[in-house]
Amino acid sequence: MGKVLAISGYKPYELGIFQMDHPSVNFIKLAIKKKLIQLLDEGLEWVLISGQLGVELWAAEVVFELQKETLDLKLAVITPFLDQEKKWNEKNQEWYRSILAQADFIDSVTRKGYEKPWQFRLKNQFFIEKSNELLLLYDTEKEGSPKFLYEIAKNYQSHHSYPLHLITFYDLQILMEEEEYKRSEF
Repeated sequence: MGKVLAISGYKPYELGIFQMDHPSVNFIKLAIKKKLIQLLDEGLEWVLISGQLGVELWAAEVVFELQKETLDLKLAVITPFLDQEKKWNEKNQEWYRSILAQADFIDSVTRKGYEKPWQFRLKNQFFIEKSNELLLLYDTEKEGSPKFLYEIAKNYQSHHSYPLHLITFYDLQILMEEEEYKRSEF
C-alpha cells in the first residue's frame, strides 16, 4: 500500500451546516481538493476516513471527483464499529451508503456494533498508526469532535515523523476571498 492520508474534521452541526448545499461546503471541499492534489504529486495513493458525517464524507466526494479526472487515488472507509449510521436520519444514511458504494475498501476497526466510547479512541489510534499523515479541518480556537484525533496525532508526532496538515477557519476565509476575487475579475 502506498502513501495513506487520513482525513477528518468537524461534523456538519459543529460548523452550523444543516443543508447539503450550504455554500461553505464548496469551500471546505475546495480546500481538501487543493491539499489532495498537492499530496498526489508527493505519492499519495489512499485516503482513509471513518465515514463520519461532515468533513469525512465531503472528503470522500472530493476523492470521487479526482477519480473522474483520472487521478489515481483510492478511498478506504474504516468505521469505528458496524452500523454507525443506524441512528442517522434517512437523508444522511443515503448519503453515507452512496459513499460506501463507491469506496475502494471498507472495513470496521472493532467489527461489532457500538458498545462504548473506547471504540472511537481505538479508531483514532488506528487512523494515526495506519496512515502516513493526517489532514484535519480543525481550529484550536473552536473545540469539537476533531480535538481528540488532533491530540493523539500531536502526541504521536513526539515519537514519529507524522505530518499533520490543518485546515483552519482562517484558511477557509482566505480561500473564500480568493474565489470571490477570481469571480469579480470577470
